[in-house]
Amino acid sequence: MGAGTALAGSTVLITGGGSGLGRRLALAAARRGARVVIWDVSADGGRNVRDEIRSAGGVAETQPVNVADREAVQAAAAVAGPVDVLINNAGVVTGKLLLDAADEDIERTFDVNVLALYWVTRAFLPGMAARGRGTVVTVASAAGLVGVARQTDYSASKFAAFGFNESLRAELRAGRTGVGTLVVCPYYIDTGMFDGVRTRFPRLLPILKEEAVAAKVLDAVESGRQKLVLPPLVNLVPAARLLPVGAFDRLMDTLRINRTMDRFTGRPAEVPGAPGVKHDDGSYSAG
Repeated sequence: MGAGTALAGSTVLITGGGSGLGRRLALAAARRGARVVIWDVSADGGRNVRDEIRSAGGVAETQPVNVADREAVQAAAAVAGPVDVLINNAGVVTGKLLLDAADEDIERTFDVNVLALYWVTRAFLPGMAARGRGTVVTVASAAGLVGVARQTDYSASKFAAFGFNESLRAELRAGRTGVGTLVVCPYYIDTGMFDGVRTRFPRLLPILKEEAVAAKVLDAVESGRQKLVLPPLVNLVPAARLLPVGAFDRLMDTLRINRTMDRFTGRPAEVPGAPGVKHDDGSYSAG
């Protein structure tokens, strides 16, 4: 458990903050007294959330940013200024079988879900380290703990996000920077990003509510927690890996983990970049 970062009076930057979980995080952080900076590929989405916050008496700014473009990230970071809490939330999903996904879909998944972690974190981490405080939040996924059918790109990208956080935590600890990290591994969230997914045991593995997840993430930031896995049952995945591969697979089949995406549709077609292709560099929340 780290020292945590108080949100009141701090600056919180959220990628993918124009919709879904990112929007909920922005609204909730502002209610806790933070100045919120919203990054989203959709200028309209970012402005809408900024205006929601301002109309409620909060402080917010927004910038349209493609987090997969490292030059755009650098330019936007110079405008955003110092940040106390960075929430790497932007994410995309194709929801296709490996042989059905276009090359561009796979590349986009890794550009947004993995490489953007490097570009955005490298833009703000030096300032945090110089001030000796701050928190870097990586929104990974339960799919970063167990591979899921129709998620060969998404699961792999979230495994990478989990590893990114773990290595970063080791670096920051060894360097005694005073900067903490938090990795978030939620099951499916009702943001719309995973519309159509099903869960066999909703009491054990419920589809999570985005507002509740946002509150838990911000609680974790303030308390200095380093890992947040939702729901608690997902914490059993590492222990289950001690089983032989065949037994592990049968357990996943019993839970029907690999059938959850059978009816996946994603966001409605009227949303830019949806459905399926999801050529969206940050307006969707991760989950």
